[in-house]
Amino acid sequence: MTKASDLFIQCLEEEGVEYIFGVPGEENLDMLDSLSRASRIQLILTRHEQGAGFMAATYGRHTGKAGVCMATLGPGATNLVTAAAYAQLGGMPILMVTGQKPIKKSKQGRFQILDVVGMMRPLTKFTHQLASADNIPSRVREAFRLAEEEKPGATHIEFPEDVANEETKSVSFSRGHTRRPNADVKSVRAAVHALESAKSPILVIGAGANRTVTCRMLLQFIEKTGIPFLTTQLGKGVIDERHPRFVGCAALSAGDFVHRAVEAADLIVNIGHDVIEKPPFFMQVGGTQVIHISSRTAEVDPVYFPQIEVVGDIANAIWQIKQDIVPNGGWRFDAMLTARKGEVAHITSISSDARFPIFPPYLVDQVRTAMPHDGIICLDNGVYKIWFARSYTAYRPNTVLLDNALATMGAGLPSAIASAMVYPSRKVMAICGDGGFMMNSQEMETAVRLKLNLTVLILNDNSYGMIRWKQADMGFKDWGLTYGNPDFVKYAQSYGAFGHRVESAEHLVQLLVHTRDTPGVHLIDCPVDYSENDQILNIDIKRLSREL
Repeated sequence: MTKASDLFIQCLEEEGVEYIFGVPGEENLDMLDSLSRASRIQLILTRHEQGAGFMAATYGRHTGKAGVCMATLGPGATNLVTAAAYAQLGGMPILMVTGQKPIKKSKQGRFQILDVVGMMRPLTKFTHQLASADNIPSRVREAFRLAEEEKPGATHIEFPEDVANEETKSVSFSRGHTRRPNADVKSVRAAVHALESAKSPILVIGAGANRTVTCRMLLQFIEKTGIPFLTTQLGKGVIDERHPRFVGCAALSAGDFVHRAVEAADLIVNIGHDVIEKPPFFMQVGGTQVIHISSRTAEVDPVYFPQIEVVGDIANAIWQIKQDIVPNGGWRFDAMLTARKGEVAHITSISSDARFPIFPPYLVDQVRTAMPHDGIICLDNGVYKIWFARSYTAYRPNTVLLDNALATMGAGLPSAIASAMVYPSRKVMAICGDGGFMMNSQEMETAVRLKLNLTVLILNDNSYGMIRWKQADMGFKDWGLTYGNPDFVKYAQSYGAFGHRVESAEHLVQLLVHTRDTPGVHLIDCPVDYSENDQILNIDIKRLSREL
């Protein structure tokens, strides 16, 4: 006979789990005790359940394996809700395990008890309360299977304390070997025919294409055909953005140079598209034809109703198309490449402005210069995300971690912590607004305790800058969105981290190099000048792109 909590940990070990991120409570103590005897799983104690969930999701994003986090019942479980949505919308595999009071006999009435399974149902692919120890192996295997299956996402298991203390004869299940189905040959032929018949096709690379083999197949396809490509924010880095056929990242909703490139196309090939992301183009009846290549059929939307669907393993679908297609000597890409040249020229013209406080285009340029080719930047959510999505050149997959699905604040620092754990030899930087940083700033202690090497760059404007920008864009008065901040240098030092404050543009460059090359957890307080956000992002870019 095996204790249920011991069996649960054995099942996690069978799944290859390396870490459990979390804040345990009384109802998790059996599981915690079993975990203390595990040889292959490390507990990562965090300072908030939300941070634990963000870390687990980022682990899943990097590895493709479900990250695991744990929390107690009631308030611990509710604190995982945002992380569940973050993983579910962003396509990151995660398993959340929450405790619960005894379900067969309780002496505490309804104290702290919520319907957590019901709460998690609309936010997850799978949620289940364990009512018997005998079912642990099948339920854990199912949770991992669904979390990791395309489209990856969130799963949840509630583990009541009386069930955790049961004895069982059940044994863990082994992971099976599964291959995704390949796309139908006729659908591939239809896509090839449409491409060969087009005059100016373009590729749009989304989040679902961010898989190792897909990256290779896409590069080979682009090299063979020469068809230009753009990315969504979650598709950044799938192909090295230094490639001559890269025409930009769709960071703004409309009117950017990249949208001019899309407008020049007579066929759009959408690869790994998800309607969760802001669309880089809007379909219209009688408008440009769209081919949908994904592991799932298209979710039809008023602005998305593709005419051709190639459904199956994306890498294999691209390979099949590459093998069959005969590049069309009559394809014309001049307008798309001209749009890209216009964007590069505009970015170059403003990125050397060394004013202080720091000008966003200059900031992006200097961070790119400081970070090595495999360095990872993890962005929280704010207006700076648009600057980085547009102007930061991604060289490799998963080196620019943007969240353009839930787009939650507070994820930047936990995401960087998980990245530094998965890739301890690579340089990692969290880039946060002052507002987003403060939402999970307590995880600085976690990073220091784990002896990680990472830099936290805080863009300080003493306000919720993104909403303030939108407020100005809508013609409202500047009101209600400013606040005071702590002394971030002293704040970092109080956790045992190194604190730095940018004093000039030249000083920023020095600090980026110093923190990159010096072990430990570093925080850089960087004042930013957002005064030209509206002029550049809403006026200049739209005017310049129209004038091409």
